[in-house]
Amino acid sequence: MPATQTTPRAAPPTLSAVTPGITTLALAHPNRLPQALAAQAGIGLSRARKLVSQLCDAGWLLREGPVNRPQYRPGPLRQVVQRYALDGLEEDRPWRLDFAPCFDLPPAVAEMTQHAFTELLNNAIDHSQGHQVTVSLRQTPTQVQLLVSDNGRGLFETIRQDFAIDDPALAVLELSKGRLTSQPARHTGRGLFYLARLADVMDLHANAVAYQHREWQPQQWVRGRAVREVGSAIYLAIRLDTERRLDEVLRSASLDGEGYGLERAQIPLRLLTSERVALESRAQARRVAARLGQFRQAELDFSGVDRIGHGFADELFRVFARESQGVELVVRHANEAVTRMIAMARAG
Repeated sequence: MPATQTTPRAAPPTLSAVTPGITTLALAHPNRLPQALAAQAGIGLSRARKLVSQLCDAGWLLREGPVNRPQYRPGPLRQVVQRYALDGLEEDRPWRLDFAPCFDLPPAVAEMTQHAFTELLNNAIDHSQGHQVTVSLRQTPTQVQLLVSDNGRGLFETIRQDFAIDDPALAVLELSKGRLTSQPARHTGRGLFYLARLADVMDLHANAVAYQHREWQPQQWVRGRAVREVGSAIYLAIRLDTERRLDEVLRSASLDGEGYGLERAQIPLRLLTSERVALESRAQARRVAARLGQFRQAELDFSGVDRIGHGFADELFRVFARESQGVELVVRHANEAVTRMIAMARAG
């Protein structure tokens, strides 16, 4: 007789496999969480109880009440992951219905998180040309971490198509200035600009390219290791004990610090350099100067820039400065050699 073939059993879910949904499940079924987990994961009640115990030990759940009738609620570790179709999606509804009720954030951090959440989700809706988006929000004892991923054309491809900028470094340079938008009638190009100032950590992944922004790094944007080829994935993290406030961030680009105007651009010039490429040419200077006429002040950050050439300095600090006298050029973090070259260019 032929041997009887048996269908192999699926491996039981691991702890990491159930954490993305356990926060929502605990809020929905505080009195019967093991039973709800068993039904959702398709496992036995004994295995579900073991997982719940492990989740309590790891900080994902808090157990309360008598031993024979325990109640569960989310612990200091929390996470919600949801996937949405982009067609017809309104960015405020996922936050209000699926995410906000599941987290216990300090009020100021919750305000910044909602702002980042809706900005990134709206970007996916309006600009990605994708079909779906996945949103993950995770709370740890020290941070809140947001990841928004879509399956669209990708951030850097969007900028290439809309602005004819095919170098990702130049794309990030323009994003860092602010006011970059392909839909000026509907958007002001401030979203990613302010998010980079709001977050302690921000990563942009798209089109096999990645850039990282760290609040404590003087160079602002640095090249990272890409993890995404299709669509865009934008990650940011905010410390729960941060002293930043949303209103202060939104006022940070105004000249007087009081209004909400985006009047001051900050330009990390190291984006245009590498081990083999220095700031030498007038063409590089013209790229730096592009769109600066939209601002009243431009802060030129020379962190990590060892030297600049005469052509670059002359084009930016004499030619552009003469033609755009309404824009104040402010030099930051320039070494002695760079400072001397700028002084020579300004003297004519």
